Amino acid sequence: MCGIIGYTGSRLVSDILLGGLARLEYRGYDSAGVALEVGTGTDCALDVVREVGKVASLAKKLEQHDASSTCGIGHTRWATHGRPTVENAHPHVSCDGRIAIVHNGIIENFAELREELSGRGHTFRSETDTEVFAHLVEEGYAATHDLMAAVRDACAHVVGAYGLAAVCADEPDVIAVARKDSPIVVGMGQDGAYLASDIVALIDATRDVVVLEDGQFAKLTPKGIEYTDAEGAVIAPAVTHVDWDVDMAEKGGYPDFMLKEICEQPRVVRDTLVGRLAPTGELDIDELGLSFEELNLIDRVYVIACGTSYHAGLIAKNLIEGWARIPCEVEAASEFRYRNPIITPTTLVVAVSQSGETADTLAAIRDARIKGGKVFGITNVVGSPVARESDGVIYTKANKEIAVASTKSFIGQIVSLSLLSLLLAQAKGKLKTGQVKMLFHELGDTAAQIQHILDTQGPAIHEAALACKDAASALFVGRGMGTAISYEGALKLKEVSYLHAEAYAAGEMKHGPIALIDPGFPVIAVATKSPTYDKVVSNLKECEARGATIIALATEGDEDIAKIAGHIISIPPVRDCFSAITASVPLQLLAREVALMRGCNVDQPRNLAKSVTVE
Repeated sequence: MCGIIGYTGSRLVSDILLGGLARLEYRGYDSAGVALEVGTGTDCALDVVREVGKVASLAKKLEQHDASSTCGIGHTRWATHGRPTVENAHPHVSCDGRIAIVHNGIIENFAELREELSGRGHTFRSETDTEVFAHLVEEGYAATHDLMAAVRDACAHVVGAYGLAAVCADEPDVIAVARKDSPIVVGMGQDGAYLASDIVALIDATRDVVVLEDGQFAKLTPKGIEYTDAEGAVIAPAVTHVDWDVDMAEKGGYPDFMLKEICEQPRVVRDTLVGRLAPTGELDIDELGLSFEELNLIDRVYVIACGTSYHAGLIAKNLIEGWARIPCEVEAASEFRYRNPIITPTTLVVAVSQSGETADTLAAIRDARIKGGKVFGITNVVGSPVARESDGVIYTKANKEIAVASTKSFIGQIVSLSLLSLLLAQAKGKLKTGQVKMLFHELGDTAAQIQHILDTQGPAIHEAALACKDAASALFVGRGMGTAISYEGALKLKEVSYLHAEAYAAGEMKHGPIALIDPGFPVIAVATKSPTYDKVVSNLKECEARGATIIALATEGDEDIAKIAGHIISIPPVRDCFSAITASVPLQLLAREVALMRGCNVDQPRNLAKSVTVE
């Protein structure tokens, strides 16, 4: 969840580190820092500069420092252990100041290690778990005078997750890198060697990168990169060619990444579906990893996920049970691993994670595999831990998502989970080939429907946002598929506008939530044409009678809803099973509009990071 960057070569390193950190700021932005090698040979020293706040604050502070360095590491932090302070910001250094490290992850046995290291005379300057790494590497270097060996030794003592980079003033121009459960990407450019926690920070320098596997290490020098395993044996890792360009990580003329990514959703639908239907009418998923025979034996499905991905799972439950007729449970990954769920060889565990590196989801996957279940991943990141540790995978094809609040990845997840649901139904013989083809093409039609919403509903969404911006709270309601959509709508509003919101199945209103309603209270309802439409309208009349301001997501041409709703956002007619895709888009736009009216940063909401790689 933190961002790390490093470079050693012939270029000035400050601009490289600051540029990389700016692109990684979506991973954390409560503090930032760099460690630069200054001087040469025996006069080499480390200049460590840290600042609370965003990378721009660090850049201003760096203006007062030596800019001639050509080797260094940097970090942008999302706080776990320790408050956002300069003392807790990375890089952390050894007692003698000759070694500096940056770290993404969490050290589970840090308290024990800290006590041991303090007993051996080490002085700690921060509250973080990370600092123990600096002192462990210091001890290892004193024994070996070899930075790579010292990093390997330090990692052997640590329990937890780490993406780690270290520099030592006694080994100029060398960066030692290690990885376990936290992403690390390295690559060689024309002018030196680079590392980062995300490809987005490297694509200006190189398109051929190595995604380190767990337990792999890399030694970066200006002339090349050497890869080793935990024992120090040289290995030859796989090289990945990156075929998307830096423009995908830029705003492209939009005022913020959130709007840009919302507007990219028609493309996400099309890209996720392309090539997935064979001419014979069977779904074609190359990465499947499970045969139709194995899928036919599945008798229980768990969808495990966190946050927005969890809401995609709730939508998948409706589809899997409705189409494939297989019992499906949706579980928060953080709870799944602790409750000893019933998993057998005929259980399918579907792990949904935008980043593919969510710590709780990964732990749940591993627990499911130990229990003998089949695991299928839904992720946006090729080669991510979720993808590697699953029997099969569907990639959402959303490309890089920069805004912290997930939008296009959510739509990609719903489309991917719809494919998986159709696949299970086809394998079980619950849907015939003609039905699958019809549903597949209707799923594809949602791309144009989303574009229609983007093109036409801006004024209606703006007026609805005006009705919400000064509220103290808001209520989202729906029934059936609309309930799951409401949960995601409420989360988006909370995430980016800091306006408290709750979501309920509309039928539950009389069981408590209706007590919240007073004149002007905003109620946002998913009231599209569906089998439960009349029930939703009845529930809304109860809210109207108590003075609520009703904002309805309604099917185009619905004149009845106008009799009770003060604001209507229209959605093209769509089969109910696909309504989550179209109805979610205006709720994303509504959340963004309210946030802007309230003066919030929609790309970087407070206290949040893009991917949660610790428990």
